[in-house]
Amino acid sequence: MGVEPENTLRSFVAAQQAGLDLIELDLHLSKDGALVVMHDAEVDRTTDGTGAIAEKTLAELRTLDAGRGERVPVFEEVLDAVRAPLQAEIKDVAAARALSEVMLKRDLMSRVEVSSFHDEAIAEIARLVPGVRTALIASRYGTDVVERATEVGAATVCLDIRRLTLEVVEAARKADLRIIGWVVNTQDHLRLVRALGLDGATTDYPEIKRTGRFTA
Repeated sequence: MGVEPENTLRSFVAAQQAGLDLIELDLHLSKDGALVVMHDAEVDRTTDGTGAIAEKTLAELRTLDAGRGERVPVFEEVLDAVRAPLQAEIKDVAAARALSEVMLKRDLMSRVEVSSFHDEAIAEIARLVPGVRTALIASRYGTDVVERATEVGAATVCLDIRRLTLEVVEAARKADLRIIGWVVNTQDHLRLVRALGLDGATTDYPEIKRTGRFTA
């Protein structure tokens, strides 16, 4: 959580009002197949409930308090609540398939970029939604992340700023990949983003836009 409960409609509206360029959210499938917006696979950390999202129906998830009285949202609610571009992080191939149906139904290719830590999820969404923009996320990586991104057709790599090196940046540039750093919540990390010439950064604090325009 930054300034609002994470992955809630309240947080997305606040990010849009702050004028950030892109809003990132995380998607999981409920027991009955709904695309639920939450970071963790379990509800324990961010709600007043316990247990895995995959073991709860959407109706059950709706009874939980996600912070300050907010409900756990589904993806299409976010699409209707904000107009900012979105980056939707998916956790597996099943989520890729569910997301592809929404993207094709609502013609979201220009508005939604899809990201994942999992190469197979990126490959699946690219197969199902031709022309979709994708980003490969990595926390533990070397220059191998460039080859991985290229193999699944990702145009962007989203990399843990604490592990990012000039060698990785140079390799990504040679492969014509965009580079986003995460999570940039301090001025030291912001200076590193600028020094390395990254294309952007993910932050939990929308007010950082006063010193740079990044995603939330």
